[in-house]
Amino acid sequence: MLAIIDYDAGNLTSVQLAFEAVDVPVVVTRDPRVILGADRVVFPGVGAAGAAMASLRRLGLCDVVREAAGRGRPFLGICLGTQIILTHSEEDNGVETLDMIPGGTRLFHAPHALCKIPQMGWNTVRFTTEHRILAGIEDGSEFYFVHSYYPAPADESVVLGRTEYAGIGFASVLASKNIVATQFHPEKSGRIGLRLLANFAAWDGAPC
Repeated sequence: MLAIIDYDAGNLTSVQLAFEAVDVPVVVTRDPRVILGADRVVFPGVGAAGAAMASLRRLGLCDVVREAAGRGRPFLGICLGTQIILTHSEEDNGVETLDMIPGGTRLFHAPHALCKIPQMGWNTVRFTTEHRILAGIEDGSEFYFVHSYYPAPADESVVLGRTEYAGIGFASVLASKNIVATQFHPEKSGRIGLRLLANFAAWDGAPC
């Protein structure tokens, strides 16, 4: 069973429908027992880091998310879910986040007037290493992004893909042991995004 964590951070229906489109049954839940009993876990999200962390604390899910990943089962972070598995965020005047992968989340600064923040739309991802979630996906494929902040992991070895925006080559895909995470939205990225989700559903969580 694949569990999508519901912590009032939106974007759940589109993620659910995307997995169902590749014939992967899912349950959307905030029940710790269901999350911890799942074969694989998806941690999506849109919105602000401060509100997301407040919701996780209110629902008693901070340790549940950490434990779900710590059990070695495949874990996928998406967009805000990718940002808050890092240690801290510059958003909302600074927020301590889940610290599952060392690093932070930083704000884009537009280098000129024509560069719009947030980044909203399609952009290229250049892969830095091979991984089974990328099977059948060409280097330089385009995915759909919506974000004003970007992941900056402390360890370069966890960077699986990079994207250029606002003069920054930022980490748009992370991979650490059984955790993979994308700053882009695979569920909104058409055929290529569905391929990534199908790959995740077939992955056993072993480091690649």
